[in-house]
Formats: sequence, structure tokens, C-alpha cells
Amino acid sequence: MDEYLKPEFWQEQISYIINLLLQWLQSPQFYAQVGAIVASVFLAAFLARTLRAKVSWFAEASDEASRFSKIRSYIYAVRNLLFPALCYVFLGIAASICVAAVGADWLVRIARSVSVVFLVYHLINQFITHPLMRQAMIYFAIPVATLQAFGYLDETIEFLDGVAFQAGNIRLSAYFIIKTALVAGFFFWLGSLSNKQGQTMIRNQESLDVGTKELFSKLFQIVLFAAVAVLAMQVLGLDLTILTVFGGALAVGIGFGLQQIASNFISGIILLIERSLTVGDFIELDDGRMGVLKELNMRSATLETFDGKELMVPNEKFITGVFINWTRDDPRQRYEVEFSVSYNTDIRALPDLIIPAISKHPGVLQEPEKPDLELRGFGDSGINFGLEFWIEGIDDGKNRISADLLMIIWETLRENNISIPFPQREVRLLESGPKMSVKRTTPGKPEKA
Repeated sequence: MDEYLKPEFWQEQISYIINLLLQWLQSPQFYAQVGAIVASVFLAAFLARTLRAKVSWFAEASDEASRFSKIRSYIYAVRNLLFPALCYVFLGIAASICVAAVGADWLVRIARSVSVVFLVYHLINQFITHPLMRQAMIYFAIPVATLQAFGYLDETIEFLDGVAFQAGNIRLSAYFIIKTALVAGFFFWLGSLSNKQGQTMIRNQESLDVGTKELFSKLFQIVLFAAVAVLAMQVLGLDLTILTVFGGALAVGIGFGLQQIASNFISGIILLIERSLTVGDFIELDDGRMGVLKELNMRSATLETFDGKELMVPNEKFITGVFINWTRDDPRQRYEVEFSVSYNTDIRALPDLIIPAISKHPGVLQEPEKPDLELRGFGDSGINFGLEFWIEGIDDGKNRISADLLMIIWETLRENNISIPFPQREVRLLESGPKMSVKRTTPGKPEKA
């Protein structure tokens, strides 16, 4: 490692490269290999363009309804890899020809190594869709592929491993840190992708109810990331006995500063097992906030309100607090709307008018009870009624029904010449009392009688 830091070493390397370039420019073998490289690249470009134009599976994307659509989609996806792949093949043929013709192929092999890097770059752009993972692969995988292609990878690894920090028995080298970042990033990306696919498959199982799907999906997530963590440690060569130390440190951390996180985590497991909450339930918290349960995560639950907001509620709140699950066992709910009619109305005929009109609304249920019109009392201005009805779900958001029913009641009353009263007040003007007389007096003078 010390020799790389000496200026003499780099002067020798620069002198060697300059002398080598001069030898290349004076050698007929150099120009022969340049011609072979140009011919290989031209043939690869011509053949790739021809294949993309003439072969239908390369020319256009497959229709999902067509036969072998999955295979055709994969073949169409590699159409951009034709040129670098053909360059690699033709340069390999050109290397063999150059060895037989001029006895040298070193320049062609360099060009072939460049084609490998080019191929790796296209593979990353084509098949890695996650932006962060794609950038990481470009910044790390491309340099590694370049060093491997030109034969400098082992020397670079040795150099990076020599740049190290050691404290007691712990030794951290630049190579180990880079390798850890790459392995951790790769396995995290792989775990996230597998978790997404696995949870999608679990939630698509129609034989399972919603609560069971959520339970299995969360258990799958826990097991998957635990397995990914162990596998990443194995790849890095770490001793798994470190998990014992980590477990002890985690227990101490939970005891002091992470008890709230641990409480929410365990509360989430309890909620999933006892199934007191399932995705799609309408929840009302003890502080009056309410919404539809959108997600039940390991730390918190997400409630989506009807005005588009999302409430993040810690899982512990559902264990230690009071909440209302409106739709746990039965999504049907009973609601009512109130209205008044004038005192000159035949109230005995009113149910036969209102109830059939209300029952025509598609959202009003006839089970477990039919709509019911109740006399609630005699007000100052009219007779008060309450219409009770059952609906599927919550009377709010997209399922808002009460506004429609009030409109139906209004139209029905107008068609039957029944008026809705408004407050009436009687004002009386009373006669004026005796007027007051005001007497003025002048100081020092007696009042006049």
C-alpha cells in the first residue's frame, strides 16, 4: 500500500503508458485490430437493427390476450440488449481472427471488456425499476464490472482492504464498509420486492377473509425480513453469535427507550390475532375522530377520513383506549332524519306517503327492519317526525344517503300539498301609559304652583 503513495511509482506508470501508446501507433497489429473492432461494431449494429425490424417479437410489444404473451414480453424487453450482446459475440470472433492473422488480440480484448460494461449498464437500466437501486447499481456495479473486465479488481480489493481502522478486536476496512453497503442495499431491495409480491399473493386468496389475510401478510413480512437479515450476515461473513449480543442490547433498549415502540408492535400482533379490527372497518375514536381502516401496520393503523385525510393511530390506543367499530360484525347501520309538518296535516295518512317513497331509494334496506316513521312531538310551529331507516355501511362520504332522503321527503310533501312550517311569532303593540312631566326650577327662585 505504501508504494502507491510514492510519486516515483506514478511517474513510472505514466512513462510506461506513454511508451506503450507510442509502440501501438507504430505497430501494424494495432491498426489491424482497430479495423476488426470497427467491423465488429458495424456488424453488431446492422444485425441488431435488422432483428428489431424483421422479427415481430422484437418489433412490437405483445398483447396480453395473445398467445405466449408472457414469453413475448420478456423477449421484447431484451430488444435493447441486442447491440451490446452482439458486440460481445462479434468481438470474440474478431479476437480469434486477429490471433490467427497478426498474432495479437490485446486491443480487441480491451474492446470486448468495454462491451461487457456496456451490456451490464443496459441490463441495469432495463430490468431494475427502483430509482434508488438503479443508481446504486450504476455507481457500484459498473465500476466493479470495469475493474473485473480489465483485470484490476483483485488489486483494487487488496488496496481497499488495506485502508482500515482498528480498535481492539474490531477492524473496519474500506472494502468491508463498501461490501456491507452493497449487500445490505441489495438484500433490502430484494426483501422489499419479495414482501410486495408475497403480500399481493396472500391478499388475492379469495378463500381467506380479510382479517386472516392481514395476519398472514404481516407474519410473512416479519419472517421474510428476519430471514433476509440472517442471509445478509452470512454473505458478509459475520458470526451469527452477534445476534445474542444484539438481542441483549435490544432488550435493554426496549426496557428504557423503546417500550412505546415495543408496546405498539405487540399491540399490532394482538389486534391481528384477535381480529377485533379488519381493513375496511369504520372506526370512531374516543376523541370523536373517525375513518375507514385502510392499513394495519406493525406500529400504527391508518384511518382514512371521508374528507381525504389519513389518521395515523398507534396500535396501543386500540388496546388501552375505547373506540367504536361500527362495521365489525354487521355493516348495516340505522340512521334517522327529522322533519316537521304543519298542524293542519292529516298525520295518519303521512306514513303511507313517506315510507313507500323512501323505500324506492336503492340504498335503503328492508332488513333487518323496514323504514319507520315515528311521531316525535308537538313543536311550537309544527308536528315533529323522525324517519328511521337502515343502510349498508356508513351514512357519510360516498355512501351519503340522508341528503337524498330529505329531498325525497320534500318532494313528496309538496306533491301532496303538505307544508313544512316555519317559526311564527305574534307581536302585540300595547297602548302608551301616562306621560311624564318635567318641571324646571331656577336656583334661588321658588317653584311655581
